Amino acid sequence: MEIPLIIIVVLVIAAVVLAYQGWKKSQEQVARTQPRQDPFAHMAREDEQKFGPENLGPGAIVARGGVDYVVRGTITVRQGYYTWHEHLLDGGRGGEWLSTEVDEGQLKLSWWRTREDFALSPGKNQSVEGVEYAYQESGMAQFSSEGNTGLPATGEVEFYDYADRSGAKLLGLEKFGSGAWEASVGETIAPGEVTVYPAPRE
Repeated sequence: MEIPLIIIVVLVIAAVVLAYQGWKKSQEQVARTQPRQDPFAHMAREDEQKFGPENLGPGAIVARGGVDYVVRGTITVRQGYYTWHEHLLDGGRGGEWLSTEVDEGQLKLSWWRTREDFALSPGKNQSVEGVEYAYQESGMAQFSSEGNTGLPATGEVEFYDYADRSGAKLLGLEKFGSGAWEASVGETIAPGEVTVYPAPRE
């Protein structure tokens, strides 16, 4: 007895639907077993590469606010798992630094100016030029330097970090080796405020 054509068509469609549902379920299971990804991870990697030591170091050009600065030297500071870089800049008002750090996957930039006229000692809080700075953190770390920084190639640094209530204004105290405490005032900046032209390769 011949099977009606419509029954064959229905059976084929049912088989296709069942196969699709099985494939979809398997794909959902695979998706659930794979770790979820940060949708902005590629942007963070691009910023880290732009401001990383491969591009930003002695000889590089840093442009901000219509002023071009030359990186004269770089201090790399390491404390446990954390590493940050302080780049001495030539240009502008003088005594300016660009600090770069990756903290919890986020690139953090800050712009500093050395204040030799400040005579500050570490304490819980600091009041400077009408701004109240609250203690954030302190510690000891190892540093290495390259280029012209006025420091030995390696050594130890003690630091105290402060910030105002908004977190935008910064105050830092550093003591390299057995030297005196050095004070700097700074501000947080966004990666888009700065353009980096890498140092030429030798």
